[in-house]
Amino acid sequence: MIPLSVVWDADPVAFSIGSLEIAWYGVLWAAALLIALWIFARMVKREGLDPRLVDSGFLYGVFATIIGARLGHCLFYEPGEYFLHPFMPEFPWIKLLDIRGGGLASHGAAIGLLVGLWLFARKWKFPYIWILDRVAVMVPLSGALVRLGNLMNSEIYGDPTSLPWGFVFVRTGETVPMHPTQIYEAVAYLAIFFLLAHLYWRTKLAEERRGVIFGLFLILLFTVRLLIESIKLPQEAWEQAMALNMGQILSIPFIVGGGIILWRALRRPAQPYTDMPLAGNAAAKRKK
Repeated sequence: MIPLSVVWDADPVAFSIGSLEIAWYGVLWAAALLIALWIFARMVKREGLDPRLVDSGFLYGVFATIIGARLGHCLFYEPGEYFLHPFMPEFPWIKLLDIRGGGLASHGAAIGLLVGLWLFARKWKFPYIWILDRVAVMVPLSGALVRLGNLMNSEIYGDPTSLPWGFVFVRTGETVPMHPTQIYEAVAYLAIFFLLAHLYWRTKLAEERRGVIFGLFLILLFTVRLLIESIKLPQEAWEQAMALNMGQILSIPFIVGGGIILWRALRRPAQPYTDMPLAGNAAAKRKK
């Protein structure tokens, strides 16, 4: 007998425009990026900074995230297909950019975003940690929306479970309830978002304690990922024989890095920002 569960048979297509089908996954990715843009615009306005930072930061962040997510999937999960192909001279490299073909890795997105934000900080000549602390607030909310997109695609779910909230993913041929790990991650990421948003908006940590928010973000988000990955089905067949799957292995350096950043941030004295690109009124006040 199948235990009490949720029969999940959601259509991954949100709507169609002629012959073009728009998937929920794409809609939720777009929503994640637009909400992040709105939050960043509020941060820039709150801190009296040059409003041009908003559009510039958004472009750097979006392109770096998407490129990193795609290349991360190809490198971490399908290296034999994309980087170790026996006929490399004939390999169609354009497939690396075929996002519609599937395959985006969140760890690759994280690495790509870090690189893109570093380039953004260099362009505007301000401390790299400033943007990291602020993007750390937005990313968990964006991650929650992306995981809901995975749920709509009936993908990246967990092992069989007898818990009453297990999901039977009909579209992938499952006949028993599985852990809806997409929902577990989404809820955990929302909790992290509310915590970090509180620290940014209600305390002076982001203004005076450089790196505290970013360090906490890395520790909390990737610890959640490390734990939930333990009940996920392997994304690739070759992961089945591994003590830790690829998602867990890739999470460990982020957790360690977050611990180091947080430890160093707490040891430093308070250090307000005095080297940011200011808007007109704020810049005039500082000159006085």
